[in-house]
Amino acid sequence: MAASSSRIMLGPLVAAIDQGTSSTRFLVFNSKTAELLSHHQVEIKQSFPKEGWVEEDPREILQSVYECMERTCEKLTQLNIDISNIKAIGVTNQRETTLVWDKETGEPLYNAIVWLDLRTQSTVELVIIFPVSLQHKTGLPISTYFSAVKLRWLMDNVDEVHEAILSHRAMFGTIDSWLIWCLTGGKKGGVHCTDVTNASRTMLFNIHTMDWDPELCSYFGIPMEILPRVRSSSEIYGLMKSGALTGIPISGCLGDQSAALVGQMCFQDGHAKNTYGTGCFLLRNTGSKPVMSDHGLLTTVAYKLGRDKPACYALEGSVAIAGAVVRWLKDNLGIIDGSEELEKLAASVGTSYGCYFVPAFSGLYAPYWEPSARGIICGLTQFTNRSHLAFAALEAVCFQTREILDAMNQDSGIPLNQLQVDGGMTSNRLLMQLQADILCIPVVKPSMPETTALGAAMAAGAAEGVSVWSLSPEDLSEVTSEKFEPQINPEGQTWLPLYSETSIFSSVPLGFYILGSMLMLIGAKYISGQCLLACISAECVHMPVS
Repeated sequence: MAASSSRIMLGPLVAAIDQGTSSTRFLVFNSKTAELLSHHQVEIKQSFPKEGWVEEDPREILQSVYECMERTCEKLTQLNIDISNIKAIGVTNQRETTLVWDKETGEPLYNAIVWLDLRTQSTVELVIIFPVSLQHKTGLPISTYFSAVKLRWLMDNVDEVHEAILSHRAMFGTIDSWLIWCLTGGKKGGVHCTDVTNASRTMLFNIHTMDWDPELCSYFGIPMEILPRVRSSSEIYGLMKSGALTGIPISGCLGDQSAALVGQMCFQDGHAKNTYGTGCFLLRNTGSKPVMSDHGLLTTVAYKLGRDKPACYALEGSVAIAGAVVRWLKDNLGIIDGSEELEKLAASVGTSYGCYFVPAFSGLYAPYWEPSARGIICGLTQFTNRSHLAFAALEAVCFQTREILDAMNQDSGIPLNQLQVDGGMTSNRLLMQLQADILCIPVVKPSMPETTALGAAMAAGAAEGVSVWSLSPEDLSEVTSEKFEPQINPEGQTWLPLYSETSIFSSVPLGFYILGSMLMLIGAKYISGQCLLACISAECVHMPVS
């Protein structure tokens, strides 16, 4: 009897598929309280066939979604929660990651090319003078980051893709399109669609007309017939066709950073959030009008929460490598076992001792947009050890955020007075305090960290025909949070001995870091391959530190 009444009190539930770069998760929320009831996570393998190439298997991604759904439903049943209370499913995904599949067989024609991938650098260099009129349509600079050049590479280099396009069997999509098509029936009537936030990351979408642009498609040589239909971020796209959740509508879709913006309740002009995942992404809501950046940021669609609702836009600062640096230190260098050890090592010394790390493994994104740049570690001495390098890695994430925040403040003209944060790295308390110190503003972390999945669930639950989640300001659940106050003097940048009793801050933090980035930009124009790393590192080592 108690179990029955608890099920009734839970009210309608909404689920979210959170398909990220390194893992897939399925989460279930109470639509009345935004409480996370249960979830399951599966890691995703990445392959690196060549230098700069990053791929993932679309079949593995799809299978991970089914596994996460099954395991989460089992956990809910063990909690005596009736899964028939799940009224809708939202999808949020790693953006820009590109794949093409055969609509007749339902099979992918090549691995998914991940957003971090650099194989299209030569293509980008050929079209480096991107017409201003086209850039105004997309809000994006020409870059290896976005989907159009990845799709062009597939068309030019994969025979199966070329042949499928000629025989009208090819379908293009980002990860959201692939999942929704498969989950709603696949080759047996699956829905081929995407939402405005994901479409706005392809370089084929006009952010003013809110549709695919014939001129952009012609410029990149992309046949429009292979593109998914563009929908709003909150409407019923189709119904689940298999598994325990058969018949439940998929009714929300947002690229991961837009989903986090919604999950952080950043619905007003000027609200901003920073997500620390594989990369680092700072988005600031600019309201119903797109704002073009003069300082290297992107103009993107933030969300469109309903077919008849207006689109909202955002300025975005994108950093390629944030949490990925932890995996690199673990898998490539073998100096840590995981993120918890990284925090312990960094906290044990409380300083990088003049060591600086610019992890430009995939070039530099905002505000520089230089795909030729490569990473550097400089300022090494005989005293430097792995703990200093761990601290430098955390500093690298914070300095990159400082660079894009400064650019955003210049574009908007109104400095942020605090930064809302989310993502896996926010569990690192040292990182959060260091970020507050480097930004000289408070950093606010929600107590429920799954804001990306929450945003997708909110969009799904609010969709017309579902309507179990109200997005009216007075109905939104109050979010509890933790605030990290800056512990330095912003005028003199004088550090307090916060991290250890013997902290030695012997660096000139942001200036030196930006100088390292600028050195890479200059060197990238003239130096390639390993010579770039060697030459720039040598220059940095001999540079005086004041």
